[in-house]
Amino acid sequence: MTKKPNLPEVRPEALTNPNLELVGAVKEWISEAGDVDVEAMLRELNKTVIEQVLETEMDHHLGYVKHDAVGDGSGNHRNGSRPKTVKTIVGDVTIDVPRDRNGDFAPVLVAPYQRRLTGFDDMVISLYGKGMTTGEIRSHLAEIYDTAVSPELISEITDQVLTDFQVWQNRPLDEIWPVVVIDAIRIRTLSDKVRKTPVYVAMGISIEGQREILGLWYANDLTAGESSSWWANVLIELQNRGINDILYLCCDGLSGLPDAVEAVFPETTVQGCVVHLTRASMRSVARRHWPAVAARLKQIYHSASAEEAAQLLDDLEDDWGDRYPAMIATWRRSWDVFTPFLGLPLPIRKLIYTSNMIESMNARFRSATRRRGHFPDTKSALKVMYLTAIEHRKNRSNPTARIGGWHQILNQLAILHPDRITIN
Repeated sequence: MTKKPNLPEVRPEALTNPNLELVGAVKEWISEAGDVDVEAMLRELNKTVIEQVLETEMDHHLGYVKHDAVGDGSGNHRNGSRPKTVKTIVGDVTIDVPRDRNGDFAPVLVAPYQRRLTGFDDMVISLYGKGMTTGEIRSHLAEIYDTAVSPELISEITDQVLTDFQVWQNRPLDEIWPVVVIDAIRIRTLSDKVRKTPVYVAMGISIEGQREILGLWYANDLTAGESSSWWANVLIELQNRGINDILYLCCDGLSGLPDAVEAVFPETTVQGCVVHLTRASMRSVARRHWPAVAARLKQIYHSASAEEAAQLLDDLEDDWGDRYPAMIATWRRSWDVFTPFLGLPLPIRKLIYTSNMIESMNARFRSATRRRGHFPDTKSALKVMYLTAIEHRKNRSNPTARIGGWHQILNQLAILHPDRITIN
């Protein structure tokens, strides 16, 4: 059985000292307490600090400190206290909230009807963003902090994220983006049945070479999700947020997107993902022929020009077309969106020939969503993806980091597009 803590009184004056003295006072307090339940001690410390702050707020409200003779005849004075239980990051804490005779004292730290301190909400949102389900969060809080919460309360707390998401999704953007990559990640959601719902992610490279997630979108109607009109609405949304020009837009087999780009950003060059094109074409090739065919395809996308690539594709068709016509057809269908990067300098080629720039971000999305099995709706999935998108992990490479060697790339872009991009 855990020993009930017999805690020494914290000196109120220590709470108003500078931080160094406060830390020293807390250490002294802990050492004097002896062998006790640390969690209970932390709850008691929270209670002491919260009540001290509330007493200070009451001093400010009344205009005089407790037991001060100035309060005689002032018309309002302290009138005892009432107990209140609040949820904190160390569990449930019962505090005594001071009252005044007039009944108009409204504390700021623990507002009337408030049952959770800010740190508690932040903790729940953090756990949710790590991919924990509502049930797992409830079990965690009950096991670690001895705090019982309902599924409805967790949903209420995490729904606060949706407001932040809408602000983030509609934030202003720079006028010019040298490169934008759009890709899809499929999330399991429940409607009439569990199905895979595509959520589209757009990541851009700014004029300063900084990668940034521009937004997340999904279509309620899966059949319209990749139509030209749906993509036009997405691009117009980006336009309304401030984007006037995109030099290169890289995507992977998103039907309807190239036509929408031509309508909304007519000067933008659409580049298909070469890596995904190669993978798609190799699906129809027998495994024993992979090395030979892959070597020939590598020659095509390493060509010095579109003309050379076209000749190499003709040669490939002569040698392998009869055996693997589907492979050749895949390349023919995608030829118009494959060739643009062939006329560019090598550093820019490496930047736009694949949508893999966004794959590290998608890997984080999958890690955060996979353990949940499925989401009750797309809104719940967006909450987790948004929290993942804005997370910056210490001592880890972040998908939104700056592009290496950007100064060289920017100078080459300025030479290729002198009327669209300038270096100040």
